Amino acid sequence: MQRLTLLDDENYLFPDIDDALVEPNGLLAAGGDLSSGRLLAAYRLGIFPWYDEEQPILWWSPDPRCVIDPLSFKPSRTLARRIRRHEFEIRVDTDFASVIDACCHRGDNGGTWITRDMIDAYLHLHDLGVAHSIEAYRGDTLAGGLYGLAIGPLFFGESMFHRETDASKVAFAALMQLMVAAGSPMVDCQISNPHLLSLGAVEIPRQQFQLVLHQNIDKPGPDWTRLRGRFDLAGG
Repeated sequence: MQRLTLLDDENYLFPDIDDALVEPNGLLAAGGDLSSGRLLAAYRLGIFPWYDEEQPILWWSPDPRCVIDPLSFKPSRTLARRIRRHEFEIRVDTDFASVIDACCHRGDNGGTWITRDMIDAYLHLHDLGVAHSIEAYRGDTLAGGLYGLAIGPLFFGESMFHRETDASKVAFAALMQLMVAAGSPMVDCQISNPHLLSLGAVEIPRQQFQLVLHQNIDKPGPDWTRLRGRFDLAGG
C-alpha cells in the first residue's frame, strides 16, 4: 500500500516522482513550505503545489501530463481575427500582482486554490525574475491574462483569467509566440481541461514529460527583463 511522503522542513528533497500515488492521480508529498528554494526545486523536477486553504501543502506530479508544444499552437479563426485586429494590447510583466489576484478571484471558482500564501510565494518569485505574467488590455483596463514560471526555455503555466471574451486566449497566443522565438519545446499546463485542450494542449506520459524537462531545464531561456512592457503579437 502506497503512503504519502511527508516533506522534511530542513531540506528541499522530494521523493522520486514514480512514487506518486495513482489515486488521486499524481499526489506525491505533503508538507514543507512555499519558500522560493523549495518551489524552484519542485518545478525543476516536474512537481507543483496545489491545495486548498484547509489542507496542508500538497505536491503533485500527475501522469499523464498536460503540455503544449508552442510550434503546434494554431489559433482558431475567431481568435486569429481578434489578433489581426489588435483588439487587445499585450504587455509582459507590467502588473503581475493584478494578474494573480484576478486568477484567484475568477468567477468560475477555478481560482479558489490560489491561497494567500501561494500569492505571496509567487509574488516573491516574480521579484526574483522567475514568475511572469502575460497581460491583455483593452485600453488601460486589464481584460485577461496568465501567469507562470519560466526556467530555461520552459514555461510552467499556473493559471489564466478573462474579463472579456477571448482575452486570456490572446494572452496565451502571445505566450506561444514568445516561446517559439525562444526555441521552447514545451509549455507545461499541468492537468488537462477542455479549455486547454481547445488551445492545442495534449496529454503525454509523465516519463516523456520528464525526458523533455531534463533535456531542457538547464538551457538558456529568453531575457524576460528585455521583454517587459508592450509585446507586439503577430497576426494569425
